[in-house]
Amino acid sequence: MNSPITNASGEKLDYRFHGDASDRSRIVLIGHGVTGNLDRPWAEGLANALAAAGYPALRFSFAGNGDSEGDFRDCTISKEVGDLGSVIDAVKAAGYGEVIYAGHSMGGAVGVLRTAADDRISRLISLAGMVHTAKFCDTEFGMEKPDEGFMWEDEDCPLSSTYVNDMHAIGSVLDKAAAIRVPWLLIHGDQDDVVPIGESREIFAVANEPKQLVELTGVNHVFANEGLQPMIDAVTGWLTR
Repeated sequence: MNSPITNASGEKLDYRFHGDASDRSRIVLIGHGVTGNLDRPWAEGLANALAAAGYPALRFSFAGNGDSEGDFRDCTISKEVGDLGSVIDAVKAAGYGEVIYAGHSMGGAVGVLRTAADDRISRLISLAGMVHTAKFCDTEFGMEKPDEGFMWEDEDCPLSSTYVNDMHAIGSVLDKAAAIRVPWLLIHGDQDDVVPIGESREIFAVANEPKQLVELTGVNHVFANEGLQPMIDAVTGWLTR
């Protein structure tokens, strides 16, 4: 997989491919969360492990993040749902069969919305997946003024009214769970102070079978340090079973 990928706005999306390029029977797409990019340690570690397990993987940055084209101020869940669709278009055009999506945090919410409406995704993986988008926005950024403040005081990540309005318009992805009819794995650390583990428990309770929830003890939001290998083991074990 070495062809350029562009979204509906004509913005080029940066990506890295891992694995045997001749095996096009399946591919795992890996999407990050808000203020993230494809170079997050959990994403690279997971992609390498998937490739070693015989699952080609493609990690990418949503538009406006990392080295992808676009303006960070335009980044919203709704736009990223479209970006994921563009990545799926590209891998399908390249001849890949089964498409599996693994999304972290806000990228998890993107995965729920895309999978609920796109039957090309055959398996879904939510890693510390965000469920209640309006609540997240208010809790994490409610003290900042849109179009003037920043996300987590990072001047490279301005808080735009475009983002805030989209988070509130979506509100929650909980009601989309019933529309997902593919195998679904949810993984969450019990020390996550960004997206509470209760959100995964809540959406898991209303999700269709087949489903699995893996709770990791002592693990934080980004599966740092000792949390990385248990997350990887849970993903690769579930896929290979």
